[in-house]
Amino acid sequence: MFDFLREFVETSGYLGIFLLMFAENLFPPIPSEAIMPIAGFNAADGKLSLAGVLISGTLGALAGAYFWYVIGRVFGYERLRWLVERYGFIFTVTPEELDRARALFERHARKAVFFGRLIPAIRSVISIPAGVAAMPQLSFLFWSLIGTVIWTCFLTFAGYILHAQFELVVGWVNPVSNAVAIAVVLLYLYRLVTGRGRTARKS
Repeated sequence: MFDFLREFVETSGYLGIFLLMFAENLFPPIPSEAIMPIAGFNAADGKLSLAGVLISGTLGALAGAYFWYVIGRVFGYERLRWLVERYGFIFTVTPEELDRARALFERHARKAVFFGRLIPAIRSVISIPAGVAAMPQLSFLFWSLIGTVIWTCFLTFAGYILHAQFELVVGWVNPVSNAVAIAVVLLYLYRLVTGRGRTARKS
């Protein structure tokens, strides 16, 4: 994967960075933790401009975030609650818990989106609850942009400053991302096994 990403960025330039960051938000196994340091390395090597790398990476990530926001917005809260009422065991959440989660998200939507864009694994899915909760579009885009710029700059400058040692960034950030993803899966499995969210199925 690492060699593929490096070759793809070198051959496709800014468009490749945009496409990779867009895909990273759709398919989390494609890691931004590797994409942007590689792009930063290419900027330090003079193959790409630093501004171009930052802009293309940020726009790609924002486009991917907006894609999931639209999916959540179209699907809507009522459909989600209908599914939870009937298949709460699979979701490991009850309709009442879903209502409380929605109310909590609505109170802290801007903070949730902003900080969510900075957390590995979470950053790829935070757009969905924002869309489901019908967070105002401009507010979502603004706070997503701020969080995305910070994350993209951090990874890009790390690759740019470390230059030939940019693989150290991947070696440090990638395990953190994996740990967060594993924790989320373990929490889900725990709730599934213990029957959290078990509801009577309605006909």
